[in-house]
Amino acid sequence: FNTHPFLFYILCEITPRGCVMVGYFSKEKYSEFNFNLACICTLPCHQKKGFGKFLISMSYELSKIEGKSGSPETPISDLGLKAYNSYWQAKLIEVLSQSKQDQLSLKELCRITSMTLENVTQTLKDLDVLHYDNREGHHIAIPESLIKRYQEKRKKLEENRDRVYVRPADPKKIRWYPFHALEMNKQARKKAEEQKL
Repeated sequence: FNTHPFLFYILCEITPRGCVMVGYFSKEKYSEFNFNLACICTLPCHQKKGFGKFLISMSYELSKIEGKSGSPETPISDLGLKAYNSYWQAKLIEVLSQSKQDQLSLKELCRITSMTLENVTQTLKDLDVLHYDNREGHHIAIPESLIKRYQEKRKKLEENRDRVYVRPADPKKIRWYPFHALEMNKQARKKAEEQKL
Protein backbone atom coordinates (compact mmCIF):
# COMPACT_ATOMS: atom_id res chain seq x y z
CA PHE A 1 0.00 0.00 0.00
CA ASN A 2 1.44 3.38 -1.01
CA THR A 3 1.42 5.80 1.93
CA HIS A 4 3.21 8.63 0.08
CA PRO A 5 0.01 10.58 -0.84
CA PHE A 6 -1.02 10.81 2.86
CA LEU A 7 -0.03 12.75 5.95
CA PHE A 8 -0.39 10.90 9.27
CA TYR A 9 -1.29 12.63 12.53
CA ILE A 10 -0.41 10.50 15.56
CA LEU A 11 -2.08 11.17 18.93
CA CYS A 12 -0.11 10.25 22.04
CA GLU A 13 -0.93 10.33 25.72
CA ILE A 14 1.81 11.38 28.16
CA THR A 15 2.17 8.76 30.88
CA PRO A 16 4.84 8.07 33.57
CA ARG A 17 6.33 5.56 31.07
CA GLY A 18 6.59 8.21 28.34
CA CYS A 19 4.43 8.99 25.30
CA VAL A 20 1.98 6.22 24.42
CA MET A 21 0.19 6.16 21.06
CA VAL A 22 -3.59 6.14 21.48
CA GLY A 23 -4.69 6.70 17.88
CA TYR A 24 -4.13 8.45 14.59
CA PHE A 25 -5.79 9.82 11.49
CA SER A 26 -4.52 10.17 7.96
CA LYS A 27 -5.29 12.89 5.44
CA GLU A 28 -4.52 13.14 1.75
CA LYS A 29 -1.90 15.74 0.84
CA TYR A 30 -4.04 16.81 -2.10
CA SER A 31 -7.70 15.79 -1.99
CA GLU A 32 -9.73 16.21 -5.16
CA PHE A 33 -13.00 15.93 -3.18
CA ASN A 34 -11.93 17.99 -0.11
CA PHE A 35 -11.81 14.97 2.20
CA ASN A 36 -10.28 16.15 5.48
CA LEU A 37 -9.74 12.63 6.80
CA ALA A 38 -8.95 9.37 5.02
CA CYS A 39 -8.59 6.88 7.87
CA ILE A 40 -9.08 7.15 11.64
CA CYS A 41 -8.19 4.69 14.37
CA THR A 42 -8.34 4.76 18.16
CA LEU A 43 -6.63 1.74 19.71
CA PRO A 44 -9.18 -0.57 21.41
CA CYS A 45 -7.75 -0.06 24.92
CA HIS A 46 -8.21 3.73 24.52
CA GLN A 47 -11.73 3.79 23.09
CA LYS A 48 -14.70 5.43 24.89
CA LYS A 49 -12.42 8.17 26.24
CA GLY A 50 -13.09 10.88 23.66
CA PHE A 51 -9.85 10.43 21.67
CA GLY A 52 -11.81 9.63 18.47
CA LYS A 53 -13.82 12.87 18.77
CA PHE A 54 -10.59 14.74 19.46
CA LEU A 55 -9.08 13.41 16.22
CA ILE A 56 -12.27 14.27 14.28
CA SER A 57 -12.30 17.80 15.74
CA MET A 58 -8.60 18.15 14.85
CA SER A 59 -9.32 17.26 11.20
CA TYR A 60 -11.96 20.02 11.08
CA GLU A 61 -9.64 22.57 12.72
CA LEU A 62 -7.10 21.83 9.96
CA SER A 63 -9.86 22.39 7.37
CA LYS A 64 -10.57 25.79 8.96
CA ILE A 65 -6.91 26.75 8.60
CA GLU A 66 -7.08 25.69 4.94
CA GLY A 67 -10.27 27.77 4.53
CA LYS A 68 -12.24 24.79 3.22
CA SER A 69 -15.27 22.71 4.10
CA GLY A 70 -14.37 19.06 4.44
CA SER A 71 -15.76 15.65 5.20
CA PRO A 72 -14.37 12.19 5.88
CA GLU A 73 -13.60 9.92 2.95
CA THR A 74 -16.55 7.75 2.02
CA PRO A 75 -17.83 5.12 2.51
CA ILE A 76 -17.67 5.42 6.32
CA SER A 77 -17.86 2.34 8.55
CA ASP A 78 -20.84 1.96 10.90
CA LEU A 79 -18.63 2.73 13.91
CA GLY A 80 -17.08 5.72 12.13
CA LEU A 81 -20.50 7.07 11.13
CA LYS A 82 -21.69 6.78 14.74
CA ALA A 83 -18.68 8.80 15.94
CA TYR A 84 -19.13 11.42 13.20
CA ASN A 85 -22.88 11.79 13.80
CA SER A 86 -22.19 12.36 17.50
CA TYR A 87 -19.50 14.97 16.70
CA TRP A 88 -21.60 16.74 14.05
CA GLN A 89 -24.67 16.94 16.29
CA ALA A 90 -22.71 18.23 19.29
CA LYS A 91 -20.88 20.79 17.14
CA LEU A 92 -24.04 22.20 15.53
CA ILE A 93 -25.91 22.37 18.86
CA GLU A 94 -22.90 24.18 20.37
CA VAL A 95 -22.71 26.70 17.50
CA LEU A 96 -26.47 27.34 17.42
CA SER A 97 -26.75 27.70 21.21
CA GLN A 98 -23.80 30.12 21.43
CA SER A 99 -24.71 32.24 18.40
CA LYS A 100 -25.60 35.85 19.13
CA GLN A 101 -27.26 36.22 15.71
CA ASP A 102 -31.03 35.85 15.30
CA GLN A 103 -30.52 34.02 12.03
CA LEU A 104 -27.80 31.74 10.73
CA SER A 105 -27.81 30.44 7.17
CA LEU A 106 -26.72 26.92 6.25
CA LYS A 107 -23.81 28.52 4.37
CA GLU A 108 -22.77 30.36 7.53
CA LEU A 109 -22.93 27.14 9.56
CA CYS A 110 -20.66 25.49 6.96
CA ARG A 111 -18.18 28.37 7.26
CA ILE A 112 -18.14 28.29 11.09
CA THR A 113 -17.80 24.50 11.40
CA SER A 114 -15.95 23.66 8.15
CA MET A 115 -18.55 20.92 7.61
CA THR A 116 -19.94 20.35 4.13
CA LEU A 117 -23.44 21.55 3.25
CA GLU A 118 -24.54 17.93 2.86
CA ASN A 119 -23.32 16.99 6.38
CA VAL A 120 -24.83 20.12 7.97
CA THR A 121 -28.22 19.61 6.30
CA GLN A 122 -28.40 15.88 7.13
CA THR A 123 -27.36 16.45 10.75
CA LEU A 124 -29.98 19.17 11.25
CA LYS A 125 -32.59 16.79 9.79
CA ASP A 126 -31.40 14.01 12.14
CA LEU A 127 -31.79 16.42 15.07
CA ASP A 128 -35.26 17.30 13.75
CA VAL A 129 -34.54 21.05 13.85
CA LEU A 130 -34.59 21.82 10.10
CA HIS A 131 -38.13 22.70 9.02
CA TYR A 132 -39.78 23.90 5.85
CA ASP A 133 -42.90 25.90 5.18
CA ASN A 134 -44.22 27.61 2.03
CA ARG A 135 -43.87 31.18 3.38
CA GLU A 136 -40.43 31.10 5.02
CA GLY A 137 -38.80 28.20 3.19
CA HIS A 138 -36.20 26.27 5.23
CA HIS A 139 -35.56 27.46 8.77
CA ILE A 140 -33.82 26.09 11.87
CA ALA A 141 -35.81 25.91 15.10
CA ILE A 142 -33.79 24.44 17.97
CA PRO A 143 -35.76 23.79 21.18
CA GLU A 144 -34.32 24.84 24.55
CA SER A 145 -34.80 21.27 25.80
CA LEU A 146 -32.29 19.98 23.20
CA ILE A 147 -29.69 22.59 24.19
CA LYS A 148 -30.25 21.84 27.90
CA ARG A 149 -29.91 18.08 27.30
CA TYR A 150 -26.62 18.64 25.41
CA GLN A 151 -25.23 20.92 28.15
CA GLU A 152 -26.20 18.49 30.93
CA LYS A 153 -24.60 15.55 29.10
CA ARG A 154 -21.38 17.51 28.60
CA LYS A 155 -21.30 18.64 32.24
CA LYS A 156 -21.86 15.05 33.42
CA LEU A 157 -18.94 13.83 31.29
CA GLU A 158 -16.62 16.58 32.59
CA GLU A 159 -17.52 15.90 36.22
CA ASN A 160 -17.14 12.09 36.00
CA ARG A 161 -13.84 11.43 37.81
CA ASP A 162 -13.85 7.73 36.84
CA ARG A 163 -13.68 8.51 33.12
CA VAL A 164 -10.98 10.21 31.09
CA TYR A 165 -12.59 13.24 29.44
CA VAL A 166 -10.77 14.51 26.36
CA ARG A 167 -11.88 17.92 25.13
CA PRO A 168 -12.05 18.73 21.40
CA ALA A 169 -8.93 20.19 19.75
CA ASP A 170 -8.20 23.77 20.86
CA PRO A 171 -7.58 25.91 17.73
CA LYS A 172 -5.43 28.36 19.76
CA LYS A 173 -2.91 25.59 20.43
CA ILE A 174 -2.57 24.35 16.85
CA ARG A 175 0.65 25.21 14.99
CA TRP A 176 0.11 23.86 11.50
CA TYR A 177 0.44 24.94 7.87
CA PRO A 178 -1.25 23.28 4.89
CA PHE A 179 1.05 20.88 3.05
CA HIS A 180 0.79 22.83 -0.24
CA ALA A 181 1.82 26.04 1.61
CA LEU A 182 4.94 24.30 2.96
CA GLU A 183 5.74 22.98 -0.52
CA MET A 184 5.31 26.46 -2.06
CA ASN A 185 7.51 27.97 0.66
CA LYS A 186 10.17 25.32 0.05
CA GLN A 187 10.10 26.00 -3.71
CA ALA A 188 10.27 29.78 -3.15
CA ARG A 189 13.34 29.39 -0.89
CA LYS A 190 15.03 27.08 -3.42
CA LYS A 191 14.36 29.61 -6.22
CA ALA A 192 15.74 32.47 -4.07
CA GLU A 193 18.90 30.47 -3.32
CA GLU A 194 19.37 29.67 -7.02
CA GLN A 195 19.06 33.37 -7.92
CA LYS A 196 21.78 34.25 -5.39
CA LEU A 197 24.17 31.90 -7.23
